[in-house]
Amino acid sequence: MAKIVPLFSGSSGNSYYVSCGGSGILIDAGRTAKQLTKALEDNSIDIAAIEAIFVTHEHSDHVKGLRVFANRHNIPVFMSEGTRNALISGGAVDDKTRCCVIQSGGVDLSTMHVDRFPISHDCAEGCGFRVDMGDRSYALATDLGYVSEEVEKALLGCDAVTIESNHDVNMLRMGPYPYILKRRIMSDKGHLSNTTCSELLPKLVRSGTKRFILAHLSRENNMPEIAYQESLNELNANDMELMSDFTLTVAPVETDGSAVVF
Repeated sequence: MAKIVPLFSGSSGNSYYVSCGGSGILIDAGRTAKQLTKALEDNSIDIAAIEAIFVTHEHSDHVKGLRVFANRHNIPVFMSEGTRNALISGGAVDDKTRCCVIQSGGVDLSTMHVDRFPISHDCAEGCGFRVDMGDRSYALATDLGYVSEEVEKALLGCDAVTIESNHDVNMLRMGPYPYILKRRIMSDKGHLSNTTCSELLPKLVRSGTKRFILAHLSRENNMPEIAYQESLNELNANDMELMSDFTLTVAPVETDGSAVVF
């Protein structure tokens, strides 16, 4: 049995706990160490079960609590070389942090094999992660401007997928953000819209994906019900039925005790 627990999601911080067979990993640590610890406690997750932390990229909403949390619990941190260099130069890690670059072929842990895939975002060398756990597989892809061939290949065939559904295009265009920020968000190095996200889901269902978690929603340019409905409509339009062919949830801004088990 595998489990994904969204601890935090969105511009205020991101972190996910993935577990299989009694051991687990964190993907990102975008809140303070104190907040991460409380979120884990609220979900009855033993910090001693965390074998590693995987970092998608260096932006603060993904690494705010990384240094303190990883150093306090002596947990190794895995990332791309570009992300490692950015974390070091930005002070998000220090000499005590056990930084490890993910080499070709990924990382083997006690119950998981974790590999990274490149994403397009305005950061040093961002990545998503695919986690293979025996006959179960999971992938996370957030903070990406578009769905590249590499991203699609990594997600295809996964049992469960966390994917960005950041903004409603009309809300963003009509919203209060300055033009330069709107342009950045909608660029190939920005964030996935609800529409772009939803258009990928039927292909993933056909490949075997049964569980979706929509993530990294913008507070200013999206609403959970809008993101959910757009993805649901696209799946229904492809003759796919909720609870029969797939499940669909939205990651909460802060953990609400929900988890995806598969």
